[in-house]
Amino acid sequence: MQALSRKFASGFAAALLLTGGVAIAAKNPMVGGAAMYSTKDIIDNAVNSRDHTTLVAAVKAAGLVDTLKGPGPFTVFAPTNAAFAKLPKGTVDSLLKPENKAMLTKVLTYHVVAGRMTAADIAANAKAHGGKAMLTTVEGENLTAWKDKTGAWWLTDAKGGKAKITIANVMQSNGVIHVVDTVLMP
Repeated sequence: MQALSRKFASGFAAALLLTGGVAIAAKNPMVGGAAMYSTKDIIDNAVNSRDHTTLVAAVKAAGLVDTLKGPGPFTVFAPTNAAFAKLPKGTVDSLLKPENKAMLTKVLTYHVVAGRMTAADIAANAKAHGGKAMLTTVEGENLTAWKDKTGAWWLTDAKGGKAKITIANVMQSNGVIHVVDTVLMP
């Protein structure tokens, strides 16, 4: 039994090292109190996460549901409700207004990269580029992914804002989600 415990601990430690300290998603990881199934698409999983109700409302208001239910694949850096709450008071309500749909779409598509980029893919890209991965978003501008001294992975947006990847590799049928703690701004 002790040997089994040691093997588990060693495997878990190795897995943490491979992902740079970012929480690793299990086969059907729990996000926002709900299991995320790799057989479901991004939207079908996101609507079940109580940590992503603001994001889901924003995706609906922007008219992006059909896109994110499409074949993709997509890499989505998904801000939590707490991430949206960090924005200045009234920002979310303003973005959700029909007259601000273009700006909302711009903000949301800034959180999406075409293709399926796992944490390992991001790490390999960063290693190949001197420690920083430049990711071109669907919106058209870049995000920079980098690892800090503690091994945590971060994204820096066009305005210098930073978001920490808190849960990586939440696999979807049409891509992958990485949960982030801050809304990124183009």
